Amino acid sequence: MARRTSSRPPATPAGLSEPLEAFLAHLSLERGLSRLTVSAYESDLTDFARHCGRAGRAAWTDVTLADLESWVKSMHRRGQAPASLARRLSAVRSLASHLVRAGLRRDDFTELAKGPRFRRRLPGRLTPEEAARIMTAPDDRTPLGVRDRAMLELMYGSGLRISELCGLELQSVDEREAVVRVRGKGSKDRVVPVSEAALKALARYLAEARPALARPRTGSALFLSARGTAISRKTFWLGVRAAARRAGVEAPVKPHLLRHAFATHLLAGGADLRSIQEMLGHADISTTQIYASVERSALADSHRRHHPRGRGRAS
Repeated sequence: MARRTSSRPPATPAGLSEPLEAFLAHLSLERGLSRLTVSAYESDLTDFARHCGRAGRAAWTDVTLADLESWVKSMHRRGQAPASLARRLSAVRSLASHLVRAGLRRDDFTELAKGPRFRRRLPGRLTPEEAARIMTAPDDRTPLGVRDRAMLELMYGSGLRISELCGLELQSVDEREAVVRVRGKGSKDRVVPVSEAALKALARYLAEARPALARPRTGSALFLSARGTAISRKTFWLGVRAAARRAGVEAPVKPHLLRHAFATHLLAGGADLRSIQEMLGHADISTTQIYASVERSALADSHRRHHPRGRGRAS
């Protein structure tokens, strides 16, 4: 009788797996990254560790740049997209930096690694006029319309993520100080200013709409569904799409586009990137710099269309 071969991947040497587990614990406990983010790190780094183990590496001190490059080539052969390769390479860079800080390596084996070339997709654009039309699109004769108006104003006026917006509680908003306290990625809290328009919409929602939506078992969630429970991200997403249709905005509008608009409109108004980074809750300024690219793209487009010697206009 033929012996059945196991499909289970080979075990990673303890000299690789144990420091990797310590790094993942560091991400979760000390850096406060979310469970999903840590899980993504674990998947990528375990794959790399197994690759190194198959190459005969028993500890991270044995791993070289050549091991990393051969891993990247193997992912190319498996058809990995450039963005996925960049993410995986970033995970290995983080691990290598941690190993050096922890004294487990004297050098960073990723220092000379070259990442894949790919064009980062810029977020779509929403003009201030289009944003204003979307804000006023919900039917404010109904409790749900009043709620949607308040949510739209708060998302656009404070640059919140949809998960942050739907997760707000009654105590999150300080109307007197005109700020909202947000629990962002990695369970990190930040305080963000609230616009005058959003404060006005929130005051009406709290006075009129939320009491109409609340039920005996309703908790402390700020924004409620028609059933009196915390609103879901899908429900709000549908509300944004409906508001955009009512406003006559042709571009596809998703909730995150309002966050993009918050940043690009602030930048166009003269706000500095560091302030925008803090309000958006970005850990790295490079993430915020994408909005500068959007603004430069908008300026170039405006120049082409309106300058008498712009491309396509000069004779």
